[in-house]
Amino acid sequence: MSNDSSLLSLILFTPLVGALVLLFVPKRQEDVIRWIANVAVFIGFLVSLPLWFHYDTANPDFQFVERLPWIPSIGAEYFLGVDGFSVLLILLTTLMGVIAVLSSWTAITMRVKEYYIFLLMLQTGMIGAFVSLDFLLFFLFWEVMLVPM
Repeated sequence: MSNDSSLLSLILFTPLVGALVLLFVPKRQEDVIRWIANVAVFIGFLVSLPLWFHYDTANPDFQFVERLPWIPSIGAEYFLGVDGFSVLLILLTTLMGVIAVLSSWTAITMRVKEYYIFLLMLQTGMIGAFVSLDFLLFFLFWEVMLVPM
């Protein structure tokens, strides 16, 4: 199933945008850093909810498909889509991102900026691994997921 929506890209890159914003916030502003991370993961969770409500369980094909040429010389594409299992994994990942930020609000007191940047990068990598339908793109997100660990 192909549609013109870029919902998966929005879900995928929301935490990355949050991490990029955090790069420009001074380390001393820990409350601002926490709030930006909180807003980024919460927006990601809210944007992922339509996947659950608009997913057609009667259709066995990949849904919410986005497909663009990426590296045509080797046949690599920016190819995203979800099936029933990956929808659940995306919802769980975005929900756990909200829980992780809220539960670390007072627990993380040292290197707060780095912690939240890496947390947002981890969430981007996990979501990317769940929605990638191109092997090279999957491998890229898999490696992005491993960097914060």
